[in-house]
Amino acid sequence: MTFAAPLEAKSIRFRARSFVAFTLTPEAPLDVWLESLDRWVGNSPGYFAGRPVVLDLNVLKPDVVAIEALVDLLGQRGIRIYAIELDGGAELGAHLPPVLVGAKEATTDGLLQPSRKAGRAEDATAGSDIKAAGDIKAEAGDLKAGDLKPASDAKAQPKDAKIAAPDASTLMIRSPIRSGQLIFHPHGDVIVLGSVASGSEIVATGSIHVYGTLRGRASAGAQGNTAARVFCRRNEAELLSVDGWYCTAEEMDPSVRGKPVQAFLDNGMLRIAPFS
Repeated sequence: MTFAAPLEAKSIRFRARSFVAFTLTPEAPLDVWLESLDRWVGNSPGYFAGRPVVLDLNVLKPDVVAIEALVDLLGQRGIRIYAIELDGGAELGAHLPPVLVGAKEATTDGLLQPSRKAGRAEDATAGSDIKAAGDIKAEAGDLKAGDLKPASDAKAQPKDAKIAAPDASTLMIRSPIRSGQLIFHPHGDVIVLGSVASGSEIVATGSIHVYGTLRGRASAGAQGNTAARVFCRRNEAELLSVDGWYCTAEEMDPSVRGKPVQAFLDNGMLRIAPFS
């Protein structure tokens, strides 16, 4: 007689993880908000493709029918809603994204450990007028639009500016950033010693320094740092942004394309200026 060995019961392991997601906060009148969103998407096509987007409905407070219509309208624009924020514990049904509770605003504390982010980044080795779109709210990279002042009025930085030794809050990336990569650093400046490819993006709470060609998107000053700047040796950027105020490639003055530039805020307006 033979006996089968008893099978060991394997436990299921659950893990908690945190992810950074953009938040859209629609406001009334909804048609005006959607027009602003359409302008933004038109200037930055494909920006929301593959990105986790949370729909914050605590300002609009629509009913279930209106939520269904809004999710459908956003889907037609290529914006996939992963979850909904709505106080009150409303039951939306299985056909709608789940309701999130207890979400925290992305801040510079506790999202990512600097050492881990730096290691992953190296291993894996953004003048004309822009219409206001301040009603499009996004956490961890809030994107708004504002007027651009003429680039010629900006203060120039020395051409031979040297790379300062980074402090502990600075993320230095020694390899080029490839298309499709997203670098998010919530603890300070980002320094890229190589180039930034088209279709990639850097988001930093501090300034962004690119010592090669910047062809992707660069968003400095996330979380309200109005003193942040974007510097690059050659500006071929798809989008430059500081504290959410942005300018796309189509809106940039030709005089600042293909040159060393800096982007910064001056009296609440984004300015892009070549180095002299």
